[in-house]
Amino acid sequence: MGSTWGNQLKISIFGESHGKGVGVVIDGFPAGIDYDIEMINKELSRRAPGKNNLTTGRKEEEEPVILSGIINNKTTGAPICMLIRNSDTQSKDYEQFRVIPRPGHSDYAGHVRYRGYNDIRGGGHFSGRLTAPLVFTGALCKSFLRKNHNVEIFSHIYQIGEVFDDLIDPTSIDRKLMNQLQMKEIPVFSDEAAVKIKETITNVKNDLDSIGGAIECAVIGAEPGIGSPIFQNVESRIASILYSVPAVKGVEFGLGFAIAGKRGSEVNDCYAMDGSMIRTKTNNSGGILGGITNGMPIIVRTAFKPTPSIGIEQTTLNVKTCETETLKIRGRHDPCITLRAPAVVEAAVAVAMMDLYLEAYGYDAK
Repeated sequence: MGSTWGNQLKISIFGESHGKGVGVVIDGFPAGIDYDIEMINKELSRRAPGKNNLTTGRKEEEEPVILSGIINNKTTGAPICMLIRNSDTQSKDYEQFRVIPRPGHSDYAGHVRYRGYNDIRGGGHFSGRLTAPLVFTGALCKSFLRKNHNVEIFSHIYQIGEVFDDLIDPTSIDRKLMNQLQMKEIPVFSDEAAVKIKETITNVKNDLDSIGGAIECAVIGAEPGIGSPIFQNVESRIASILYSVPAVKGVEFGLGFAIAGKRGSEVNDCYAMDGSMIRTKTNNSGGILGGITNGMPIIVRTAFKPTPSIGIEQTTLNVKTCETETLKIRGRHDPCITLRAPAVVEAAVAVAMMDLYLEAYGYDAK
């Protein structure tokens, strides 16, 4: 399995959704960095379900157990190993999917790839439960980037179904406002969008269905000159870890796919002085040119597909009999994965940015 990521900072995520626990080993994290347990718990809480009736009913314990790499609330430089124990599992709901795979899920692909030996319970290693250790890692990285490089990473829900929030201003981002946004039940700029999002998710839940969405994320304070062209460019590093998040089906930077319909005169980011700093008047490139940061905020949007496990009857194939069957899925599932995704997207981006910063500057703060 390809469950290890990174160059200077390497992370290996382990565990299954209904196994004894999930966790991560982080190799290459600098020594002497504060372990901010309050921040860790806040980030894990943002990802966890149960805050309202719009998420899955599964009660996930999010208490990280540190097995190595942190002593007296300081990183030691040794690999950090963290475990979160699983609880409140209902594995009997999943056994049928070995033979009758869910449409839109990894059941069949995983069965073929691992010859039927993969853990099917709760999706096993394919589950969104595996994003908990990613969020833990991201919280450590966000803390390091903020304290050592004044880099902060924020996000908001940009889209749920046909409901859209306002876009982040790509040239001028208020850090205080973005911090306040993280504390909202639904992190959006527009109060009207928040109401419509609740209505949309409630409606699809009542219909026994699910809905997709998108998260917009900004990296604020990234200085110019980080990254490399071709295969180690900033976009590919960020995108590669974002695509490790279950249900992610699209990643775009700056104007993204909309740039295909524009002229160069419309989208070229012209340089200008801003006090003593060189900046661009616009930020259509999303803060990255030639695969390298240009000093503007990095803007990335991530699209999530609807939860494949829905209560509506669907047709599928019995892989033993090769006969078509009707499947009605029971159990506890999110009607909208995107609702809990902001902390996960930020974590993935934070891990990528820390890896890039360690590559540029080494272990020590400048």
